[in-house]
Amino acid sequence: MFATVQQSVALVLGIGAFGLEVFALVDALRRRPDAFAASGKRTKQFWTLMLAAAAAIGFVVLFSPLTLFGLIAVVAAAVYLTDVRPALDEVTRGGGRMGPYGPW
Repeated sequence: MFATVQQSVALVLGIGAFGLEVFALVDALRRRPDAFAASGKRTKQFWTLMLAAAAAIGFVVLFSPLTLFGLIAVVAAAVYLTDVRPALDEVTRGGGRMGPYGPW
């Protein structure tokens, strides 16, 4: 019984991690290439390849996401979503002043 619960939790974590990686990849594919250069981050090609590899690894380790490769794939997607994506948003939206509830 405990093994079944453990497998179910691992599967839910794996699906969540895979969803995060696919979301990051789709977001990177939808961005303009010049926005990456303007934000001072690496190129669109670099992030697209990095996130495609992360999504592929996430799919392979779907049932055991807590392996070393699974964790590296999640970290790559998390770095994109927490560092690169906000910088791209700032460049594409004009980088206006932000108040507590949005731009002024």
